[in-house]
Amino acid sequence: MQSFSSKLLEKAVEQFASLPGVGHKTALKYALHLLKRNPEEVRQFIKSLSDLKENIHECRECHNISDGELCEICSDPKRETSLICVVESIKDIMSIETTSQYHGLYHVLGGIISPMEGIGPADIHIESLLQRIATNEIKEIIFALSATIEGDTTGYYIYKKIKNRENLTISTIAKGISIGNDLEYTDALTLGRSIVNRVSFSES
Repeated sequence: MQSFSSKLLEKAVEQFASLPGVGHKTALKYALHLLKRNPEEVRQFIKSLSDLKENIHECRECHNISDGELCEICSDPKRETSLICVVESIKDIMSIETTSQYHGLYHVLGGIISPMEGIGPADIHIESLLQRIATNEIKEIIFALSATIEGDTTGYYIYKKIKNRENLTISTIAKGISIGNDLEYTDALTLGRSIVNRVSFSES
């Protein structure tokens, strides 16, 4: 057990160590680094975290994080509004955007169907996706979900709900993504090619 000469330092280390992937040695390194920064820099650091927690919004359309009611992607007039790419998490949007190969809109489910973890269709943003499809001129739905049993189950569940809609193409990213991999761990080139070379969901 590490001994601290300062309770304030110990509390700061505990807070950093509570973050995922941060051990106590790294947490101590972060805390000591902040002590070396000038007070104004530390205040700006703390303010940015406070603003993130208190002022961040969820986009009313796609459930992405946003500074306002609509995220920058949904409010961008240059995006192709007839395309919706369905992803599991906000991190997946960031991964796809780095490829520069997709210019449509997104829909963040906020998870995937996983009976083992007690997550059903009602626990994620499927209903709002169905509403978007019903009330907008959507030409294509692209599933960009993890290549796992849970990802496939989620895609198939949504597919059954929308497969009979006229003039709607339902596709999925090509299987350049390794089975079992999350999108966030896939390199941009492979992910970009998977989007460009997407295939019909019914054939996947």
